[in-house]
Amino acid sequence: MCALLTIATSGCKQITEQVQKIKDKIAAARQRVRPGQPAQPAPATPQPVPPKDIAATPPEAPKKPARQAPAVPLPARDVPYESPDTGTIAPDMSERDVYSLWGPPIAVRRQGDMTFLYYRNGCEFTCGTEDVVFLQNGKVVDAVLRWPGHGYSGQSSSPFATPPHGPARPGGDTLTVKSSSTP
Repeated sequence: MCALLTIATSGCKQITEQVQKIKDKIAAARQRVRPGQPAQPAPATPQPVPPKDIAATPPEAPKKPARQAPAVPLPARDVPYESPDTGTIAPDMSERDVYSLWGPPIAVRRQGDMTFLYYRNGCEFTCGTEDVVFLQNGKVVDAVLRWPGHGYSGQSSSPFATPPHGPARPGGDTLTVKSSSTP
């Protein structure tokens, strides 16, 4: 019982100081609402006395600013791409076979049974995409390639010589559906 009483009363001074601060804040808030009454001055709290041997205490280290993640640089133009990893992939090659020829991709996306491997090509900005290898059930089924060091022996769905269809539209592509009006 004595231990409980000692613990309960050891923080009394701190508690009374906190209660007094809260009461002062409430009084200040009431003063703002009723400006006719003067606010009671807060009791002076004793300032801590600095140690006598000031020279012996080391100076405080300056506070460091919070660490922030660096901004990801967005390319405003194409950056030339050179790589020793060149070669030609073929349909039905495995993902591991593609990695052994071209190295690890810059990104891998998986959707259901499809896998998309993205590789640098030096014209990401002007071409609008990286080189992409399409795998279905772990086997190569297509590739869209622009870098001369990457080859595909199958029939690509987007051969290099195929230009974009039509001029660029400022509002993007729009879909117009015409209903059949046969009487």
